[in-house]
Amino acid sequence: MISIDRLDSEIIGRLVNHARPGIAELAGALGVARNTVQSRLRRLEESGVLAGLHPIIDLESAGVAVQAFVALELDQRKLPRVVEELAAIAHVLEINTQAGRDDLLVRVAAVTHRDLQGAVTRMIEIDGVRSTVTTMIVSTPLQLRTQPLLAHLTAQAGFGRSTPAPE
Repeated sequence: MISIDRLDSEIIGRLVNHARPGIAELAGALGVARNTVQSRLRRLEESGVLAGLHPIIDLESAGVAVQAFVALELDQRKLPRVVEELAAIAHVLEINTQAGRDDLLVRVAAVTHRDLQGAVTRMIEIDGVRSTVTTMIVSTPLQLRTQPLLAHLTAQAGFGRSTPAPE
């Protein structure tokens, strides 16, 4: 695990808001050398902090308007196999393990409610899944974000090893 500072946070923030800037554009906007930005990006990627730059897909615009969270209660001894089989279902967007009554929280998307029902039916048929509870997503007023947290955590960290933060 590496520690990140305010410059790392700023670089990540600019990439989150505009995933395809050039190195020179980032360096100019941040007031640091191109080599600094390149070395920081390389360090963030190699450490796993920056896991890639992905487009944000608006599923509803792509015709996939039905989304839900499906909570699964499992025979926990079968967790690895259940996760493997869930990952094989195209409608599954994300799988999270959780503490509490249910063991997994799975985000799914489908074109129709019937397709969603089919995906949930496939889930309950997986050996090791005891029960499911489906909660429909009506809207997502706040998408997944990390930048406000990183900015908060690095606000007092400085702007690099030898470069003061720009005013």
